[in-house]
Amino acid sequence: MTGGMLLALALIQAIVAAPPPAGTPQPPATIFAEPAALFIAACDANGDGRVTQAELTAGVARSYAAAEGAATGSIGYIAFADWAQAWLGDRNALPSPFEVDRDGDNRITLAELQARFAQFFTRFDRDKDGVLTRAELITIRGAPAGDRYGIRKKK
Repeated sequence: MTGGMLLALALIQAIVAAPPPAGTPQPPATIFAEPAALFIAACDANGDGRVTQAELTAGVARSYAAAEGAATGSIGYIAFADWAQAWLGDRNALPSPFEVDRDGDNRITLAELQARFAQFFTRFDRDKDGVLTRAELITIRGAPAGDRYGIRKKK
């Protein structure tokens, strides 16, 4: 290669790899996964990269059985928050206990939790084939046009 070509390649690399201007916030995530989607992916019992409704139902049952008080048939909101911390990554992750507790008795049963995750399964199953792939479990969000670093230009 000639010196000119090396210089051109170095300039291209510098432009492409240039960090955002100082003081620029991190760009918004364009690909992310909801905590419920991460949990569903973890229910892939046979490791084939696909989750069936049966695998999800069994995974919810396994995780629920580990919750404090689950042996009594229902758990309270504090035990649910502990479950969410362990299985969804945060005590305040969605689904909240209020959306899972369908009968409003301030207790969550396995059936209620499985019903909520069945709703997630239906929502994530974009091609309606009864199996969730990793591609269906992620969400792609585009930044507004001209918003390379998550900063909107003032008009």
